[in-house]
Amino acid sequence: MEQVTRAEPLPPDTKAGNGMERMAARVTHWAQQWFPDAYIFAALAVVVVALGALAVGAPVQRVGIAFGDGFWSLIPFTMQMAVVAISGYVVAVSPPASKAIAWLARLPKTARGAVMFIAFVSIGTSLFNWAISLVFSGLLARALARRTDLRIDYRAAGAAAYLGMGATWALGLSSAAAQLQANAESLPKTLVAITGVIPFSETIFLPQSMLMVAALTLVSVAIAGLSAPLGERARTAQDLGVALDDIELALDKPARPGEWLEYSPLVTILIVLLGLVWIGHEFTTKNPLLAISNLNTYNFVFILLGMLLNWRPRRFLNAVAKAVPSTAAVLIQFPLYGGIAFILTRAAAPGGLPLSEHLAHFFVAISSQASFPAVMGAYSAVLGFFVPSGGGKWIIEAPYVIEAAKALQVHLGWSVTVYNAAEALPNLINPFWMLPLLGVLGLRAKDVVGFTFTQLVVHVPLVILMLWALAPTLTYHPPVMP
Repeated sequence: MEQVTRAEPLPPDTKAGNGMERMAARVTHWAQQWFPDAYIFAALAVVVVALGALAVGAPVQRVGIAFGDGFWSLIPFTMQMAVVAISGYVVAVSPPASKAIAWLARLPKTARGAVMFIAFVSIGTSLFNWAISLVFSGLLARALARRTDLRIDYRAAGAAAYLGMGATWALGLSSAAAQLQANAESLPKTLVAITGVIPFSETIFLPQSMLMVAALTLVSVAIAGLSAPLGERARTAQDLGVALDDIELALDKPARPGEWLEYSPLVTILIVLLGLVWIGHEFTTKNPLLAISNLNTYNFVFILLGMLLNWRPRRFLNAVAKAVPSTAAVLIQFPLYGGIAFILTRAAAPGGLPLSEHLAHFFVAISSQASFPAVMGAYSAVLGFFVPSGGGKWIIEAPYVIEAAKALQVHLGWSVTVYNAAEALPNLINPFWMLPLLGVLGLRAKDVVGFTFTQLVVHVPLVILMLWALAPTLTYHPPVMP
């Protein structure tokens, strides 16, 4: 990659357009040389938390043992989140989804409208599945960029495709924190003893939470349109050297008789029918909200949907193979989060308190029932810059967030929402969860971060204000133990 010196003058596109457009261009220029790999953030978080535990008196040996004991504690959750990413990709690249993308790409009439449309689709799909949002919106951006009648800024289109992950996904069905809290079997035992079980009806389906989603959607779509360069200022995919060929999963004919089942829908049909029996049982014998809030059920539904939409097993397997690389960061970084959680909750001085208890006492000391949501929201957002997460960070924060919420008698479900809304903020400029989308787009984080940073500048005060203003409308209830 070409190195850019600090003395290099600002390019012309940083000096034209409206204020939001200029801000996006300037930050994009700055990002050319300053973004490290996302793994570095997680590794540094381990070091910082370990130093914090040592600072409160935990012996080195106890810190090291806690880290090793916790390293594999999130294996079920790690696998679940990897399957979320894989199933989302498989659904998004299926033939029916490809046809839907081609149809949707014909709807926008202007370049600005196209960017806003991508943003709206990204946000809408993220509420059901963040992985589908990333891949589907990225493919939509590519399809729109191929239109010769519109000069679309490909960087702004890519940033718009990321808004679901950066603005609203954590307030939707694939919220890892809400999923974890609704499923006792997915939580570490040390955590469920603190938080209890918090159903979806107390987190993402709260009217207050849905109001936040509506407000963030309107604001995000508007900013996406206002910050997109137009006309000659727009940098198209061709300007950036990105090839826009369709992402095809070629399906050849069987090379030998033994392969015929791989190319026949027979196996798919039988498995889907068998799966539908189980799904029908789950949703007819349980509260539908409780059924879909089970992460295993959620993943099962999307895997079956991916099988069905890809129809032939070989095409389904090709899609899975394409999706697996996008899970690499989850597989290597979530064990670090597990180690961090154990250091926080188990590494303590003899007769003393672990770091999580010290943090809980600190937030109780500086907060009141009224200010706690805003204080915790700001803190969670800052921590998210150092521990990029699709929900795994909740394992780190939950022990002291819920303990402090109980002490101050803040609604526990709203405490999860505080985390959800604040967690999405650093995603806007941290490259961790951009990686699957960037792979689809053929871009790098530095190409889109200027536009997402512009979103961040507006989102931070808006989210913190809503977290604070809506909290008094909810009443505290003690945790429900499984």
